[in-house]
Amino acid sequence: MQDNLAIGILCVLGGGIGAQWVAWRFRLPAIVLLFALGLIYGPGLNLLHPSAAIGRYFHPMVSLAVAFIVFEGGLGLDFRQWRAAGEGVLRLTVVALPINLVLGTLAAHFVGHLHWGASWLFGAIIVVTGPTVVLPLLRHTKLRPRVAAFLRWEAILNDPVGAILATLVLEFLMIQGNRHSGMFIAEIVPHLLFATMMGMGCGVFPAVLVRFLSRRDLIPEILRIPIILTLAMSVFAICNFFMEGAGLMAATVFGMALANLHVLGMSELRRIKESLGVLVVSCLFVMLTADLHREVLARLSLPIVAMTLTVLFVVRPVGILLSTVRSRLSWQERLFVGWIAPRGIVAAAVAGAAGLQLGDAGYPSADLVMPGVFALIATTMILHGFSLRPLARALRLTLSDDPALAIVGASAWSTDLAGVMHRLGCPVVLVDTYAGALAAATRAGIPTLRAELLSDEGIESLEERPADYLIAATPDAIYNGLVCARLAPDFGRQRVFQVSPGVARLDLYRGLSRDSRGRVLGEPAWNFTLFETLFERGWRFRAMPPVSAPTAGTPAASSAGGDGNRLVILTVRKGTAIWICSAEDAAPVEPMPGDIDVVMEPPTPPEQTGLA
Repeated sequence: MQDNLAIGILCVLGGGIGAQWVAWRFRLPAIVLLFALGLIYGPGLNLLHPSAAIGRYFHPMVSLAVAFIVFEGGLGLDFRQWRAAGEGVLRLTVVALPINLVLGTLAAHFVGHLHWGASWLFGAIIVVTGPTVVLPLLRHTKLRPRVAAFLRWEAILNDPVGAILATLVLEFLMIQGNRHSGMFIAEIVPHLLFATMMGMGCGVFPAVLVRFLSRRDLIPEILRIPIILTLAMSVFAICNFFMEGAGLMAATVFGMALANLHVLGMSELRRIKESLGVLVVSCLFVMLTADLHREVLARLSLPIVAMTLTVLFVVRPVGILLSTVRSRLSWQERLFVGWIAPRGIVAAAVAGAAGLQLGDAGYPSADLVMPGVFALIATTMILHGFSLRPLARALRLTLSDDPALAIVGASAWSTDLAGVMHRLGCPVVLVDTYAGALAAATRAGIPTLRAELLSDEGIESLEERPADYLIAATPDAIYNGLVCARLAPDFGRQRVFQVSPGVARLDLYRGLSRDSRGRVLGEPAWNFTLFETLFERGWRFRAMPPVSAPTAGTPAASSAGGDGNRLVILTVRKGTAIWICSAEDAAPVEPMPGDIDVVMEPPTPPEQTGLA
């Protein structure tokens, strides 16, 4: 027994996180690898069958995991951001969602040959395009800001809304299945209204309570996140105790209420829930896929295949076409959004749980819901995951594939650095909160962003202009450190840099904590004042072939090395990476043909302005 448990944990945890790392390292859709891993463990090798091993607790565990996922989705649903996203996002959710529900139901009934009850459940499940699938794809493909916003917000909104819709449909079918057909409508409608009101009330009340206690310093910081996570799982369990399915609604509303009440401490919760979300998604998807029996896969008949193709090539495109009539979306954007709609973990979990309940209630064709949904998930993950980037390129909806650089702080010298990168053809954006500071860059045609990167709005604005590396170059060393610390989890701690805060402040024990700042740009002596002084003396940034290979931990040439008249700032390898020079480099960068160094050097002759 213990051996079997150890093998199961190794397969699920080790395999799931390993698949996530492989997907990140080679820019592959993680959900595809997780799905394939589950198929190998379960139907393929018969190594793992979670429902048989866990028994009657498997379904509650899956439901609890789904509750956490929809709670996470609710935390990302800020209504201010929804309104700011524009008309297109509203059309893709408010208008397209019911259209897709109806068309999906018709496709399931007339093409897939499912009975009406199972068809309605199938139609409700497939409206979900979860952020756990869409957002990783968007991170790997630099789409233009507007179309990326459409897909991102559609996924965030449809994730909890779709789960609620599937829950309501299931509740309606379960209630109707226990009554004589066509009777007790007056009882069914109040029942659904009661479920909705209870889910909303149980979600909003604890969020208001958390806000009340937080503002009065009645929750210690060490207990804030455990209390919130416990409340999320508790409202799910309480609502499900009274009515099956209402718990998902309550967990979603709880997350939405926390996001819109702006409870303090949510930034820490978001970081933790993102990490937990990766773990839960990895384990849950592997387990659900491994739990598929060969008999279920054997039910993938021609009608199921035809239904899947109908959803892909008819239901989604027609739904998007109808919902975007007379909108400002271009035909390229409508075509792209009409094709890209990968389904993910919520659809899989709801199908696995709801399909069984519907079958237990005696509905015909209920056993076809899960294979139908999994067929759609597998097809969309593979086709959409691997076609997103080529299709976006063909429709000219992508930004450059070259690594992008964000420079925070628009001074004279940082504007010159951004200009050199822009003329090299490297994607760059200059960020500042003051419009006047950005004026020179705007006149030069350099992409700019007026935003405060310590705000949620600023981070979302930067996400719409994908950047891979960041240099914080304001005169305020503490602000630079705050920006780097805030964005390090998104960029990677080895990809955020700041001008040196001063040699003394870089002491690993007495100086600024490494977790509270970025990597130092160049040498410790290269502070903002040095760059500003050199620029005033006529030094300028230029692009040139590499002069010499750098030594470990130092730039290729510096004020204390090379010819003494050149500061090597970074090395560009087109289409591959940007290596920003830092005294904290762990290993040297070996120059290759085609590499370009961006250096700061004095005017000719160098004797006019040497380093002081």
